[in-house]
Amino acid sequence: MLIAAGAAGAASIPEFAFAQVDNSTLRIALLKPTGNLNPHIYRAIWGVQSIIFDPLVLYTDGGKIEPGLAESWNVSEDRKSYTFKLRAGVTFHDGTPFDAEAVVWNFKRWIGKDEHSWLVTSAQYQDVVAEDASTVKLSLKMPIPQVLSELSLCRPVRFLSPTSTDAEGDYQAPIGTGPWKVLKNDDARTILERNNSYWGPKPAFSRIEFVVIPDGNSRIAALRAGEIDICGGDYVSPITPEQALILKSANIPVITNLGTNTFLLGFNQQRIKLQDARVREAISLSIDRSALASVIYSDFAEPTANLLPDTLPFAGKRLPVPVRDVERAKALLDNAGWAGDGVREKDGEKLSLELVLSEEAVQGSRAVGEVIQAQLGEVGIEIAIRSLDHASRHGDIPQGLYDLTFFFTIGAPYDPHSTLTNYFLSTFYNGADGKMYTSTELDPLLLDAIESSTDQQEKYQRVYDWIEERKVIAPLLHPQRIWAFSNRVQGFKIPPTEYDMPYAGITLSS
Repeated sequence: MLIAAGAAGAASIPEFAFAQVDNSTLRIALLKPTGNLNPHIYRAIWGVQSIIFDPLVLYTDGGKIEPGLAESWNVSEDRKSYTFKLRAGVTFHDGTPFDAEAVVWNFKRWIGKDEHSWLVTSAQYQDVVAEDASTVKLSLKMPIPQVLSELSLCRPVRFLSPTSTDAEGDYQAPIGTGPWKVLKNDDARTILERNNSYWGPKPAFSRIEFVVIPDGNSRIAALRAGEIDICGGDYVSPITPEQALILKSANIPVITNLGTNTFLLGFNQQRIKLQDARVREAISLSIDRSALASVIYSDFAEPTANLLPDTLPFAGKRLPVPVRDVERAKALLDNAGWAGDGVREKDGEKLSLELVLSEEAVQGSRAVGEVIQAQLGEVGIEIAIRSLDHASRHGDIPQGLYDLTFFFTIGAPYDPHSTLTNYFLSTFYNGADGKMYTSTELDPLLLDAIESSTDQQEKYQRVYDWIEERKVIAPLLHPQRIWAFSNRVQGFKIPPTEYDMPYAGITLSS
């Protein structure tokens, strides 16, 4: 996730071997090489994989699930079995039929395996069988409401041709059923050509060329110079708010919408100073969210008090945005026994806290941290900032080596389930990112919401209410998603998730 970066206006364009501009090729910038395209492992850039390999079902705007390779499905009365009717006449890029046997072959490459147990569908897997050539039945050990959303993911659930592995079953080639097939994939570029046998709407152009441009300023310069057509997305070729303003000033079309993530401040519940809800609330009230949105995000974000944005299903009732209230924050600290001029004290101990952040993980978080440091100082809370690289953050945060730190929720198509499970459920260990807050009192509410197929809105709301009443986190902002494109691109639309690649509906003019 991005917040801010240096100016891009003066950046020069590197010596890339760009293809000659023509109306049959869409050129998209990538922040890094696409990588290994095997859809059953976690290596490649999601967006590129998403247009090579299709899912059974599609996650669309607002969390609606629509048919993909499965044209329909039925759920058993006990909600433990899903029967999918496959779309007729679909073939893989190499001409191999897409049928029930191919589906079962693909499922058995990942489902039920330990490395995929973060997917509840995999963790609760019981069996998958081909009932006939066009019908597949997936059986689970227990009802799971999020099965369909998990089956829409980019990996590891998408479908590879059974002919694309060797005799030992090892992956050899990226052969899917999607609208695009691979011509070339190396560290400099990935080139795709249109799949003219695609079962769905055919793209209006015949080729996509992904060009690797690691430096953000160079990407912006290339877009301004007309050397690329599209730039944007958190995982494709990120654009910072400052860069978006530069593009707008140069009359480059920039499009945004409210994202599906939340940027928030987390409290280490093991720290005695932070176990008092009055202290946590005082910290939250001391932060000027509107100033963060305006100054740091250049208004490419919305202030919030909600764990999840309403672009997601079951996101909960909207809470009013907290207005910075220094006097109320001071009163809360007084009531909690923290007193004195300057840095407050209690029982001879100063109210000093360490904010741990990673500029590599969240570009611009240092600037946000410094604003929060100053604002908390006004109410008598001393903040020391400690910066980590990305790898060190993945060590320190799970170990609880911090007082305060920043988190991002996971976003579509994973939420609300994934954020609640990964960051709040005490019985689930997510490994790299640590927990925002855990409680044996909260666990039953979480499980009731996550595992229930009835009254989900009400049950998720109970979780959100519990979190809000105890002020266990401080949601700050919902960042906007930012994309930009050249004037020859017509019909651009931001895709439903950060894991999708925009191409549908696009035409290219001269």
